[in-house]
Amino acid sequence: MVALPFLVMVIALLLGIPIAFCLAGAGILGLWLVTGDWNVIVGTLAMMPFGTGSSYMLTTIPMFILMAYLSSSGGLARDLYMAASNWCSHIRGGLAIATVFACGIFGAMSGASVAAAAVMSKVAMPEMRRFGYSEELAAGSIGIGATLDILIPPSVGMVIYGLYTDTSIGKLLIAGVVPGIIIGIFLALAILVWVTISPSHAPRTQRMPWAERWASLFKIWPSLLLILMVLILLYTGIATPTEVGAIGAFMSAVIGIALGRLTWAGAIEALKGTIRTTAMIFIIIIGANIFGNYMAYSQVPRDIAAAVSAMNLNRWVVISGIIVAYFVVSMFMDEIPLLLLTLQVTFPLIIKMGFDPIWFGVISMMLMSMGLVFPPVGMIAFVVSSTAKVDLMKVYKGTSILMIAIIVTTILIMFFPQIATWLPATMRR
Repeated sequence: MVALPFLVMVIALLLGIPIAFCLAGAGILGLWLVTGDWNVIVGTLAMMPFGTGSSYMLTTIPMFILMAYLSSSGGLARDLYMAASNWCSHIRGGLAIATVFACGIFGAMSGASVAAAAVMSKVAMPEMRRFGYSEELAAGSIGIGATLDILIPPSVGMVIYGLYTDTSIGKLLIAGVVPGIIIGIFLALAILVWVTISPSHAPRTQRMPWAERWASLFKIWPSLLLILMVLILLYTGIATPTEVGAIGAFMSAVIGIALGRLTWAGAIEALKGTIRTTAMIFIIIIGANIFGNYMAYSQVPRDIAAAVSAMNLNRWVVISGIIVAYFVVSMFMDEIPLLLLTLQVTFPLIIKMGFDPIWFGVISMMLMSMGLVFPPVGMIAFVVSSTAKVDLMKVYKGTSILMIAIIVTTILIMFFPQIATWLPATMRR
């Protein structure tokens, strides 16, 4: 009987029903099966939407999303890409490397992987096509580069993880910095190896004049200043993550206006996009909270944790099983509903096994970043395919080859947790 709500939710997902309503419907069914009391169900439906929507901590999400849309409307992504390409274009595969770096830096101003994929597809794909790059390499570098945004602060995924596990959001956001840099380096190396083995994927190079290189750097100094400000505020704890998001959104607008690129129409579109995306996320969170209420009544997470503990398994066997499950499920589901659905079970388990919650947060983000570009679904792969007009199979081929960088980094963090936990441990709060 306890498993029936899960079965109903899976069937609803397969039928194409939105994830928010799948979670809410399964939660309502579960509450009825467990309690048999309609007053509990009515009370949950009456209180959950308001209780969720009025949460102060959740205001972090719309602020980061607004920051992303304003940065995009202000044309900052194009400046970042042009600067990176000017400095890397003389290297075979340099434009693909520039795309990864630009995605990473843009991620430090947005935290929205899908938005980065859409923006960079429009900016980078035409340039790489013009220089004769294969669609597999071009689309793969865009797709994998965009996944860095789920790891590099500010990350909406990290915010949701922190909210649902009662883990410091500031420390979680900072924890993604070092792993994000390592993945970026490994991605550059993977691209260099790829084009060395198969030069036809990146046939042309062009050395830009030094004057043009320095001029392109001058255009991006406001973006770099914004990133530095966000990281310093988060690291020092001078401002809360919500306040950092608000300051970042304001500064993104100021930069766009100062550069003469953010128009009233662009600002209105940014606000509309923020409202649409925030509403979608909040509805999913409300549905997940209803389902979570059922989980609390049924005590499924406690029972699972107790059952696993009774098996006396090595804790690395348990975490390996969780990692495999996350990777498989992330192929079919976006990162936000995946987090909201699984954390209720996995988090109590990893705490009982003695794993660091911040370390697990980083590992979770990395696994979901792989799922975002891996077949058969991979939301970012679909975005790149539709925006850049590239065959979906070519996108999957490119991202699957470059995914080795994320896999290697994940293994490193498994063996050396300090990669993820060292920087947050130095924070004051």
